[in-house]
Amino acid sequence: MVTSAEIGVIGGSGFYSLLDDAQEIELSTPYGPPSDVVTVGRIGSRSVAFIPRHGRDHRFPPHHIPYRANLWALRSLGVRQVLAPSAVGSLRAELGPGAIVVPDQLVDRTSGRPQTYYDEGGAVHVSFADPYCPSGRAVAVESARAAGWNTVDGGTLVVIEGPRFSTRAESRWFAGNGWTIVGMTGFPEAVLARELALCYTSLSLVTDLDAGVETGEGVTHDEVLEFFARNVTRMRTLVAEAVEALPSERGCPCGAALDGIKLPFELP
Repeated sequence: MVTSAEIGVIGGSGFYSLLDDAQEIELSTPYGPPSDVVTVGRIGSRSVAFIPRHGRDHRFPPHHIPYRANLWALRSLGVRQVLAPSAVGSLRAELGPGAIVVPDQLVDRTSGRPQTYYDEGGAVHVSFADPYCPSGRAVAVESARAAGWNTVDGGTLVVIEGPRFSTRAESRWFAGNGWTIVGMTGFPEAVLARELALCYTSLSLVTDLDAGVETGEGVTHDEVLEFFARNVTRMRTLVAEAVEALPSERGCPCGAALDGIKLPFELP
């Protein structure tokens, strides 16, 4: 029976069947409970922990997700590498629904979300110039291409506060800055992972063209969920293949993110 994990997956409820020998574990953290019970099991030879980002009943909107509890819970189980599949809108007309983007940059346009573990006990400054794990990104790109996805290696994910979608003016502004995709959950997940010295890789499924890219009424909540549901089996397969391809020993800079820094508390 698996009670710890080396790899974490934060995704939607459609990923529950991802794991073999699965069991549910209730965890508490200094930041409250995670979004839901954590499911721990196996994919091939790899031990994996899964957290449904919004809760299994989708009760947490993007700005109320307990991001700090989720990442802390994963680390407390032994997780050191995290894969984060999510739905995003495209800011480029040539990048339509069904593409997989593995971003290498991030822009934060959220407000009011707790985005650090180190808000007491002294300043802790982590490097965030490159938000995503280079090893995880390489694995995700190779796995997506091998599976026949229209795959974009690199690009900028702009994360908005939500839960509303962008206005056309905002969307055109994002696109005019050269950004690639827009979502609501990629931050503060990425920076919290870095603050825990975890590897973090985003696998972003384009479900729609954002409001400033297309004509018509703009994207709706139901359209996004419907498109993601139609592709969830294929996404689940992609995540499983990426999990098995992740390195067993980390040689990336992520694990050294806190080296030489005095922390105000001990990490799990």
